[in-house]
Amino acid sequence: MKLEMFINFNGSCREAVEFYARVFKSEVKNLMTYAQMPHDPNCPCDASCTCTVPESDKNKIMYAGIPLSNMTLMFMDMPSSEPFISGNNMSPTISTNDIAEVKRLFNELKEGGNVGMELQKTFYSELYGMVTDKFGVTWQILHSSGQW
Repeated sequence: MKLEMFINFNGSCREAVEFYARVFKSEVKNLMTYAQMPHDPNCPCDASCTCTVPESDKNKIMYAGIPLSNMTLMFMDMPSSEPFISGNNMSPTISTNDIAEVKRLFNELKEGGNVGMELQKTFYSELYGMVTDKFGVTWQILHSSGQW
């Protein structure tokens, strides 16, 4: 199991990630914009489509990572559809290659809390979910195959 930190930005992620890579003498890995996100095959892409990326978000960073000695700092710009709250823009992220452990952690953390995203398959993980626990801490839990 690995504990990592996800840091969110309001449009300045590219500048921030380059800054932190220099400060920590590391390199930016897996940088992806929202425009580069794979298309959701379940999306009907009609007039009511919610899976297309707004023009204002296309150049924002959807994901970038900076490997450190024993962890990865992860970064993203918040999409325009989600609020950015300065000072509350970090969430601990737990990744493990044990699917049963992903489910256990998610289910225990959601007791008395709120689910932001149910556990589900995504293009970057076999199983991913987001939950805010009863203490107000937002956790990201995912199955990691080591790809990211």
